[in-house]
Amino acid sequence: MTHDSTGIVRLVGVYDADGGLRGELAYVVGHLLGRVECALCDITHSPVRRKRSWDALVASLPVPMVTVHRNELPPEIVGVVSADRLPAVYAVRTDGSAVEFVGREELRGLDASVEAFDALVRERLTAAVQ
Repeated sequence: MTHDSTGIVRLVGVYDADGGLRGELAYVVGHLLGRVECALCDITHSPVRRKRSWDALVASLPVPMVTVHRNELPPEIVGVVSADRLPAVYAVRTDGSAVEFVGREELRGLDASVEAFDALVRERLTAAVQ
């Protein structure tokens, strides 16, 4: 990665769901009933657990990546997250600023594919260092 102020040092994926037992249960029930959806959840999780392919992807990325629920935002992205645009992935830069990196509609377009997410993220990371 570059060491200028626009270099990306971390990615933060934000689910369109609340964390904690109550939030996760509400999401699972809502999802089963077809009332809620989260394209990032569909990429990272199978119906039963987190996908092994997701874990492998995160381990292989050139920058750290974490996923959080909308009620667990780290301070550096609080000001850029818009609840009506979730889920999304945000890039945290070396200067501490953050920007949306992969938006809601783009995540939907990946059709729950870890491989498609991987290709998109690597392409954008490469473009960010040039």
